[in-house]
Amino acid sequence: MSKVIIRTDAAPAAIGTYSQAVKIGTTVYLSGQIPLVPDTMQFVSDDFAEQTHQVFKNLAAVCEAAGGSLNDMVKVHIFLIDLSQFAVVNQIMSQYFAEPYPARAAVQVSALPRGAQIEIDGVMEVPSTH
Repeated sequence: MSKVIIRTDAAPAAIGTYSQAVKIGTTVYLSGQIPLVPDTMQFVSDDFAEQTHQVFKNLAAVCEAAGGSLNDMVKVHIFLIDLSQFAVVNQIMSQYFAEPYPARAAVQVSALPRGAQIEIDGVMEVPSTH
């Protein structure tokens, strides 16, 4: 199978040597999203909740560009600089996902790109177009 590079202006442009997502067959591997606003490439704010909302909006845009939605995600990796914010992540995530929820991991890290407080990546499975 050949890989298809997913790119959308509705999510932040890649700030390094990576693609927003790569699709192979019906599986889409989404790169990590941080709380950058696509139009400005600046953080939405310094507020953790607002950063989390922006990350989910960015992920949703990439999912849509790949032919799916957040609810097609099967695995989510959440990276936080402060694991005590995990309850906030759960509350906000429930606004973007419907049950059954994807598999998930959450870890605290010492730093994220550009000083972000949260980054999320994952894997999505979309229906075949054949």
